[in-house]
Amino acid sequence: MNGQANDAPERALNPPVLAGVTPKQRMYWSIRRELWENRSIYVAPLAVAGVILFGFLLRTITLPRRMRATLELDPVKQHAAINMPFHITAFLILLTGFIVGIFYCLDALHGERRDRSILFWKSLPVSDLITVLSKASIPLVVLPIIVYAIMVIVQLIMLLWSSMVLLGSGPSLAALWAQVPLFQTSIATLYALIAIALWHAPIYGWLLLISAWARRATFLWAFLPLLAICILEKIAMNTSHFANLLRYRVLGWFVRAFVSSEQAGEVFHPLAQLTPGRFLCTPGLWIGLMFAGIFLAVAVRLRRYREPI
Repeated sequence: MNGQANDAPERALNPPVLAGVTPKQRMYWSIRRELWENRSIYVAPLAVAGVILFGFLLRTITLPRRMRATLELDPVKQHAAINMPFHITAFLILLTGFIVGIFYCLDALHGERRDRSILFWKSLPVSDLITVLSKASIPLVVLPIIVYAIMVIVQLIMLLWSSMVLLGSGPSLAALWAQVPLFQTSIATLYALIAIALWHAPIYGWLLLISAWARRATFLWAFLPLLAICILEKIAMNTSHFANLLRYRVLGWFVRAFVSSEQAGEVFHPLAQLTPGRFLCTPGLWIGLMFAGIFLAVAVRLRRYREPI
């Protein structure tokens, strides 16, 4: 009888339905939970895309005149002028995804302690490891997929709408389709998003660690110590090594994953600028992934023992 009584709490926490759920399924539903609770993950990029499309549609009123002026430029400047709206669109949506990832990570583990929902989630048969990994997968996997899908759809709409506006101008329409290699650009964009996710992994890992540790003001705890180190180094040694390291961690993916148009020797083929071999052989990539693993391991341990705020 005592044995059955002792097993009762365990059966309550692990009912037969949940006991048969595999770790992969628990991971899947944990990610679904994050999307349900954090709609800004997809709402913010969609909102920015909507604003961009609205501004682009207004700007196409003068597109025929601007295209006629563009056709008089040399091929390099012509390519840059025609692709500029597409590049700006990709940059703004990408920047939005990065900002959403930062604020999501800062609140991911702190929010559930603040509203005390951690007590409910800990009562479910989902380990701290799966919980933290599901939260880390949002900026590293889910958000890049959402950003990529939105980016490709918006650029396709821009190209098709521009084509409709230029239907009465044969040379301008031909130049538009010749200078905008949408398929190649989509492949290069996917490669860039993968490179960014891998390169920024330690940033998101650090933010999740702070989210699991700090009792309040997660944004300040995440960034003020780094700023203080930069200022202290500058005052004490008149150097900026730590600031350069932080800058390299944020922007260094581009110089390692791509070459410039001049180095590639081709301005019309985005795939000629990809350097996946050099990117994968960069020590900074693997050192960053190692630190990301350490940060996530510490975040898992902190979530295991942290109490509600």
